[in-house]
Amino acid sequence: MLIKIKKTSDICPSEITSESVYSSRRSFIAGATAGVGLMAAGISPFSSAALSTTYPNLITTPYGRGETLTPYDDVTSYNNFYEFGTDKSDPKKYAHEMTVDPWSVSVEGEADKTGVFQLEDLLKGVSLEERIYRLRCVEAWSMVIPWVGLPLNKVLEKFKPNSKAKYVEFETLQRPSEMRGQRSYLTSLEWPYVEGLRIDEAMHPLTILAVGVYGKSMPNQNGAPLRLVVPWKYGFKSIKSIVKIKFTEKRPVTSWEKSGPSEYGFYSNVNPGVDHPRWSQKRERRLPNSLFSPNRIDTAMFNGYADEVASLYRGMDLRKNF
Repeated sequence: MLIKIKKTSDICPSEITSESVYSSRRSFIAGATAGVGLMAAGISPFSSAALSTTYPNLITTPYGRGETLTPYDDVTSYNNFYEFGTDKSDPKKYAHEMTVDPWSVSVEGEADKTGVFQLEDLLKGVSLEERIYRLRCVEAWSMVIPWVGLPLNKVLEKFKPNSKAKYVEFETLQRPSEMRGQRSYLTSLEWPYVEGLRIDEAMHPLTILAVGVYGKSMPNQNGAPLRLVVPWKYGFKSIKSIVKIKFTEKRPVTSWEKSGPSEYGFYSNVNPGVDHPRWSQKRERRLPNSLFSPNRIDTAMFNGYADEVASLYRGMDLRKNF
């Protein structure tokens, strides 16, 4: 099912990959999925049997169709995941040490249905989609990634949050024995890693839970097996390897906010008009790039998703509420 909705986040003609290249990519994914037959075999795409395979039967969406994608090797080798180290290459080197099967998520707080849920049960009954989103890091680099995921609101609605649920807090796995960055003295972050959204941000149709990239299951270094993707916010808001979801009345204090409150606010919306204290946010370098081909582009308000999300912040001072 494909529904076309014209938004400013739609890709400009100058950004569009040729039809033959895009069709070839889709054909590759389709060919890879054809032989898997998970659904025909009665295997849930979220079960342990599917963690290292390709996802079949993805719903095609209009998000980012035709945009030039960041190559898979860059997406999976240039990462911030401080639980495995502070260098961009550390996650790919060491994230394989993290066990992702089995995986469960604790749901807590202001909701009628809470408890500990296995991943396949948490996501049961919701169809997977491919959504191509821009990812803008607060460090002023960016990617374009074809995520495999599902709307977060479809999952959260299962737990029936009550009227006190004003925020949703997320927590990353804390397992120092498998996550060497959590054993390091070279990071200013406190563990476990915590992020949060207002309930309306969490329920917004653009916000997804991702379980894969490029039609394949999520690599550990990208946040396997379950991560958040909030495309209009800086990348660190899209918390990885989620083990806890908590509905709260009080706004959570997030990890980067706690580490550097003058640099990393709770909202962290992509905003070229509000610079980081140590660098400009007006431009970004789109990966892949090099010294002789820096691939620098202007940063768009809300990362190009203003038509969809600007109403969430109507009347707010976005310089104060950064």
